[in-house]
Amino acid sequence: MNQYLITAYDGTDENALERRMSVRPFHLEGVKKLKENGNFIIGGAMLNDEGKMIGSTMILQFEEPTQLQAWIDNEPYIQQGVWDKFEVKPFRVASI
Repeated sequence: MNQYLITAYDGTDENALERRMSVRPFHLEGVKKLKENGNFIIGGAMLNDEGKMIGSTMILQFEEPTQLQAWIDNEPYIQQGVWDKFEVKPFRVASI
């Protein structure tokens, strides 16, 4: 499987955290499906110095690049403008 490191940054406007929290249940439901399908390896929220969520990091895996693109096209945090910018990089989890 192809593995990917996703690093995503929330918007910085005054409504960013509120937007994240309103979309979060839909995002987490999607992550649960990724885990059930074996696509989710690990992930979580990035925090600022005050402990508030400001972004996300995930390691996902897919058989085909088209599956990665389908996830991008349907991810609620992307669709609802929670993530202001994100990057996807090929990744390989160490076999230890």
